[in-house]
Amino acid sequence: MSATFRAMGCEVIVAGGSRGAHAAIERLFEERESLFSRFRAESELCRVNESPSPIVAASSEFLRALGAALDAARATDGVVDPTLGAAIVAAGYDDDLAELPADGPLAPEPPPADWRRIRVGKRLLVRPPGAVLDLNGVVKAMAVDDAVALLDAPGHVSAGGDVAVRGEPVLVGVPGGDMVLLQEGGLATSGTATRSWRRGGRPQHHLIDPETRRPSRSPWSFVTAAGRDCLAADVAAKAGFLLGPAGPAWLDDRGVAARFVAGDAIVCNHCWQRSVVHEGVRS
Repeated sequence: MSATFRAMGCEVIVAGGSRGAHAAIERLFEERESLFSRFRAESELCRVNESPSPIVAASSEFLRALGAALDAARATDGVVDPTLGAAIVAAGYDDDLAELPADGPLAPEPPPADWRRIRVGKRLLVRPPGAVLDLNGVVKAMAVDDAVALLDAPGHVSAGGDVAVRGEPVLVGVPGGDMVLLQEGGLATSGTATRSWRRGGRPQHHLIDPETRRPSRSPWSFVTAAGRDCLAADVAAKAGFLLGPAGPAWLDDRGVAARFVAGDAIVCNHCWQRSVVHEGVRS
């Protein structure tokens, strides 16, 4: 049994489990979107970002996601940075993609904010002045992991191509037309094909280089990574993309299987090559 719905700006596919499990998963995605959407004025993310106070009360779910985002920043030495919300808006991503104008002026580069100065407590967070959070990357991956845990039978959950499995392998299409067999854990792809627009006459996208605070000039169009769960895979794929030519070796050094696409060229790091078995991949 399978179900499909839209949430977080992408198609969510649930395979396996009962109708009750599918309904619970759809509610989970809606709840997470209502908490973390940058485009809903009533969301908790907007409330936190708009607060002038350096100390803000937040829900346990919000603090859990922020904690995961800070863990990702520490694990990647700040390559995956949760304080790039203002940079994303400056690049023009200030509304749902379908509502963005064809072009417009490019806003000035926003001032940097140091993710190392963010602190998360049981009910409060402390952040430096000017820090604008964007947690959507980790939030979607965490939703996939939490959703697959709600399945009451073997199956998988996919959101915008990010996948987690439970109890049985699944064939997953990856950019470039290949298929891989995900036997356990998660698989995630980061790329610029579906979230791109123009500002100042130039292409823009949502993957922001933390050093320039502008859309990354990475040579990769897509990076796919495997992980113990969807969150780990998503962080690895983003880091691999943002690190550009250094991405394959950086992920190899950390034992992460990853596949990189640049135009017609496909580069598989050594961990990915060792994982491939008869057109499948062990995550």
